[in-house]
Amino acid sequence: MASSHRKSRPTGTRVAGLRTPAFATAALTSVALLSQTANAAPTAPSTPPVPSSDDKPSMEEVEAKVGDLYRQAESATDKYNAAKEKTSKQRGRVDALMEDVAQRAQKLNNAREKLGSFAAAQYRTGSAAPDTATFLLADDPQDYFDQNQLMDRLTARQKDAVDDYVTEQAETTRKRQEASVSLESLTQSQDELQITKTAVQTKLVEARRLLSRLTTEEKLRLAAIEREKQAEARRQAEELARQQQEAEQRRQEAAATAEAQPSAGSSASQTPATTVPASSYATKADKALAFARAQVGKPYVWGAAGPDSYDCSGLTQAAWRAAGVTLPRTTYDQVNAGTTVSLSDIQPGDLVFFYDDISHVGLYLGNGMMIHAPKPGAYVREESIFYDGESTIHSVVRPA
Repeated sequence: MASSHRKSRPTGTRVAGLRTPAFATAALTSVALLSQTANAAPTAPSTPPVPSSDDKPSMEEVEAKVGDLYRQAESATDKYNAAKEKTSKQRGRVDALMEDVAQRAQKLNNAREKLGSFAAAQYRTGSAAPDTATFLLADDPQDYFDQNQLMDRLTARQKDAVDDYVTEQAETTRKRQEASVSLESLTQSQDELQITKTAVQTKLVEARRLLSRLTTEEKLRLAAIEREKQAEARRQAEELARQQQEAEQRRQEAAATAEAQPSAGSSASQTPATTVPASSYATKADKALAFARAQVGKPYVWGAAGPDSYDCSGLTQAAWRAAGVTLPRTTYDQVNAGTTVSLSDIQPGDLVFFYDDISHVGLYLGNGMMIHAPKPGAYVREESIFYDGESTIHSVVRPA
């Protein structure tokens, strides 16, 4: 994809081109862990609920708090994924440096042995003074050269051997220092990884604790509200599909009219320049969607990128990898990995990003539907892109 389409990391503003929200419904994330009737992902209401009069939070309070916790956990998961990727790269670099140091140390030993054999031979034949042997076996032969001016006593072959030893010794020292710095950086990244891992786990434990306090009646009420919410999300998806079909019909009619009219240009010039790229994108998108469909039913696991479980960005990354397109690991990097398009121009295969912090992503199927890995306790599934309200859609990106 062209570098000119890449954007700086977003700061939470809406991308121009998305429609004004038609409605905003409260997130009902609690049902995901407690009832298989759940179909939605979390979000917090626009205003905090009024606390209940007793110590036990109300259903609305639990709903809002759990939604917020899941959102925070998903955002922390992206940070975890970034730290994990960074740690993996640094570990590979440290391993490569340590292997290089080990190989250079062996070369250094071989050079030292070679110098030692020269010194021993010279000493036996009397062609070198005893202190020459001391020089050749010294830790720093170059300093011994400078101090004792013994270079004239060595043959050309011996001088080359000493030069090789000194060069290898300097490079080995440099590589050891580089490995030490990289190892320190790796340790810091591992600490960061553990911190973000703990942050995710803390949010999820707190969410489960709150959910456990709901009564059976409250769970049933939430499930009923959730079904109503999903019915509205499906209605919006159908409306988007209808609008796109009407737009496509108008485009075809306009193209037919233009073709029927006399034109000074050749027939080849009337072919839209975007035909070939669009066809190429559709082919790749079909492969990505075929992969995503095959993952439906697999569990959401934070930090997972397949093959048995996924988080949201792990699924989209794996799906587009199957189409030969490499995406970054995190949502806030994936949102920069392509061309932003308006919601009205969305096509199958496009990435749909959610929330101001860009903490969730799904793969657009068409007809207002997507495949995504929703949240802990849920499974990869097909769902309306309006599952949490149109106001939560941040942007749409075409990755190839």
